Amino acid sequence: MRDLIEKYVSKMVRAGLASADAPLFGGVDADLVWNRSDARCADLEAVIQGLSVNSLLFCRPAEPYASIVEFLARQALDEAGDGPAAIQPQDCETRTFLHDLPVIREFSVPDIIQNLKRRKTVIIPGEGIVTWGTVSPEQAYIFFSSACFACFVKFFTQYLKDYREACLVPEQLVVFEKAMGALNSVVQPRGGALPDLMTGPFENEEAVYAAITQAGRATVDYQLVDSFFGNVSYLYNNTLYISQTTSSLEELEGCIDPCPLDGSSCAALTASSEFTAHREILRRTGKRAVLHGHPKFTVILSMDCDRLDCPMRGQCMVRCPEKRFIGDIPIVPGEVGTGPWGLANTLPPAMEGRRGGIVYGHGLFTVGQEDFREAFANLFEIETSCQAMYLKLVGC
Repeated sequence: MRDLIEKYVSKMVRAGLASADAPLFGGVDADLVWNRSDARCADLEAVIQGLSVNSLLFCRPAEPYASIVEFLARQALDEAGDGPAAIQPQDCETRTFLHDLPVIREFSVPDIIQNLKRRKTVIIPGEGIVTWGTVSPEQAYIFFSSACFACFVKFFTQYLKDYREACLVPEQLVVFEKAMGALNSVVQPRGGALPDLMTGPFENEEAVYAAITQAGRATVDYQLVDSFFGNVSYLYNNTLYISQTTSSLEELEGCIDPCPLDGSSCAALTASSEFTAHREILRRTGKRAVLHGHPKFTVILSMDCDRLDCPMRGQCMVRCPEKRFIGDIPIVPGEVGTGPWGLANTLPPAMEGRRGGIVYGHGLFTVGQEDFREAFANLFEIETSCQAMYLKLVGC
């Protein structure tokens, strides 16, 4: 258990989510172990016992997330008055998995337990984020990462809206400047250079597995995927090789499913939940490779709409009636899954003849003809363009 906890602490640091000495991570195997000693351990042990969970993570995020989470949490408390407070992001990841992010006024074991019994995280201003795992520390890592992503998207979405309405407050400006300063070395790592990915078309199954694994790791290294929410696929010999659902994209060894398109195997049952979308994208585009990530500014701009009088307002993620684009990239509504309004039905038609497509509040899908070099270049360039476009919209 100790090794597993240290693994996810290291992942938090590499992802820029926390400084090395910030996470306080406990896990239960034969005994309860912590990654380090801290005065909070006794209180957090009481939380573990009150929830009957396998692991617990308490951590103040690194910048730019720390200032963003703090601003949104205090705003939520002010708006709630004496009632329960929560940050309510509207991105797809939050709506689907987190629902909202409860905020409490102080570190209180009963309040932490009460909120974590109904939600996956709780935020304490001035302290940090508490989250849990019922099976493995991996879950706590995913929930923490997802909360940071959700707050980032919410803050910048709100900032753009308030800028247009000329109602920014001084604290927003301070947080914005701090966040952009922290992002200078993150959004375009390595000076904008692209990774040296394998050249296709691939001649055997072994090369396909290696190429998918390499592409998945690159999307994480370049922070084009947050948490575990993204997927990779490649079509070879009428079989779609695709990352498994809930797999970590920087660790895809052993987590790629071969799914014959003739339906002769049931491997698609454990494949990514977006298997059907990938299959239809490749069928309509004639390409072989698909990358899907959640680049932050692409997600933020996908949710930017100034039609306040739209009769579908509030249902944008499902039934937006407008044909919207960011440059040459279409933005479509679409729920997770294959229902009538699922992205598996809305996205593939929009991607015919295009290098990518964006699902409202969800993320970006890109394609490559023979390998992942083109798909990754598209993913990277579209996100870079969205960041530049965002900064222009807010007068930077």
